[in-house]
Amino acid sequence: MGNIESHKDLIVWQKAVALATAIYAATRQLPSDERSGLCAQMRRAALSIPTNIAEGAARKNRTEFLQLLGVSRASLAELETQMMIVLEQGFLSADQAGLENIAEVGRLLDGLICRLAFAHREAHANACAPLTRKIARSRSEPTANR
Repeated sequence: MGNIESHKDLIVWQKAVALATAIYAATRQLPSDERSGLCAQMRRAALSIPTNIAEGAARKNRTEFLQLLGVSRASLAELETQMMIVLEQGFLSADQAGLENIAEVGRLLDGLICRLAFAHREAHANACAPLTRKIARSRSEPTANR
């Protein structure tokens, strides 16, 4: 894996931008009476995904990054739900809906979230390891008679 210098280097961000672009194109196909309602909601949800990934990566704090990745994941679930409704209403075809792209971004987000969460736990365990060894050593040393 190469160096990640900015959010633009993250594949999940790149795919999320592509998804948002595809959602904009797909929502142009919606009936005009859906433009101010469903169309606007879908576009907001689609924009939220890469935007929160970028904001989280810029924070340079793993906890905040994880929190904003969670917001991205929630926006993705919102978008998926809206796209399912669009399909049920017959406004778009399955090809136009791009559910595969939504699923792919979801897998990538889940992978990044798991990797960061695991790294956080591992870092915590490593930071606590010297303390744990010191406590274990002190318990195994014989105590002086009182």
